[in-house]
Amino acid sequence: MTTSQHDTSAAALAEALPPVPKRFFSGTHRAVSPEETMARLRPLMPVMGITRVADVTGLDTLGVPVVMVTRPNARSLSVSQGKGLTLAAARASGLMEAVEHWHAERVQLPLKLGTVNELRFRHRLVDVSALPRLSISAFHDDLRLHWVIGMDLVAGAPTWVPFEVVHTDYSLPLLSASGCFVMSSNGLASGNHPLEAISHALCELIERDAATLWWLAGEEHHRRTRIDLSTVDDPSCRALLDGYERAGIEVYVWDITSDIGVPAFYCTLVDREPNPHRPIAPMGGYGCHPARGVALSRALTEAAQSRLTVITGARDDVRVAGNGPDDDLAAARGFLASHGGGPAARSFLDAPDRAGATLDDDVTWELDRLRTAGIDQIVAVDLTRPELGIPVVRMVVPGLEPLYDIPGYVPGSRARRSLLERAA
Repeated sequence: MTTSQHDTSAAALAEALPPVPKRFFSGTHRAVSPEETMARLRPLMPVMGITRVADVTGLDTLGVPVVMVTRPNARSLSVSQGKGLTLAAARASGLMEAVEHWHAERVQLPLKLGTVNELRFRHRLVDVSALPRLSISAFHDDLRLHWVIGMDLVAGAPTWVPFEVVHTDYSLPLLSASGCFVMSSNGLASGNHPLEAISHALCELIERDAATLWWLAGEEHHRRTRIDLSTVDDPSCRALLDGYERAGIEVYVWDITSDIGVPAFYCTLVDREPNPHRPIAPMGGYGCHPARGVALSRALTEAAQSRLTVITGARDDVRVAGNGPDDDLAAARGFLASHGGGPAARSFLDAPDRAGATLDDDVTWELDRLRTAGIDQIVAVDLTRPELGIPVVRMVVPGLEPLYDIPGYVPGSRARRSLLERAA
């Protein structure tokens, strides 16, 4: 993941690495099949504290493969979820999520301790003013932070970023000066190849940013961007939609693609006739990828995964408001009542669609789209452990918004601009 420090073109990243062809195309684009990924990861499970990969698909009625991957001694999430068009794909997805969290909990890169004012004359620093902030943040340029080095893929230059936006070790006590920036797993990804990890991480960052801008745009914008599902022509997505129809599920999809231009969708699933004896609130999922079919498939399957997250009770933070079965039933009925009228206005075919032949093509295009939108720093922190050989990366992109519903999140410049446009 290096380029010449004098070459600032996004294409230089692809040119500096051997081309990586895609060899798996069912619901996602990968360098190898899920079965090959599983064969590689299975011997390493004990090393990373993974004790179980549970198939929970049958706990719901949708038939979309979903698994839970358990790490009892995790320092962040002890349960990771995976989903896919096949059980093998779901298992690979869940294991890779657990793997990347383990790496980010146990970062072994050298750290620096210093303030912005102490470091900025001798080190290239990320633009901390554009990183997602918290309302309780006490950050200032003379506050001593821990920093870790990454590579800016735009400038091709080593760049230091606050360690707080890289690691996921949430065990107490936290490092000194924690709480300045949003701590999350946003932009953390693993892959069968470094470029696969980079692409996945960039798509997640672009997706979260697009989701926040879309939610802030208001109801009229939401109405205009709802997808007419009869226009969906991707075979994998059509199979998912047909399965949801047979299961008695209403599917709502919105095109949330932002000015960055990488296809992104939001999907909500709700029982057509909510069952008082098994109430499930409307559950959503997001997806983003250069290929619009893959982006929609990710949103459709993530929504199914969200339902099973609630059904299994795998995440304590899903019900932070204390809502119980009666609230879930009311939410499902209310959603159906408020979304039942009016036709969907947008065609799936109106979304961008730019699937590259190689992973290099995807990453180069994603970088170009970000730069076109005014993003001038795109930093990759390589968390790969040489002894394990699984590519893991944390992408840090100042200026992009995190998910809007993070407690204490302060809207950044892109979100504030969206709010101003809505008010105009």
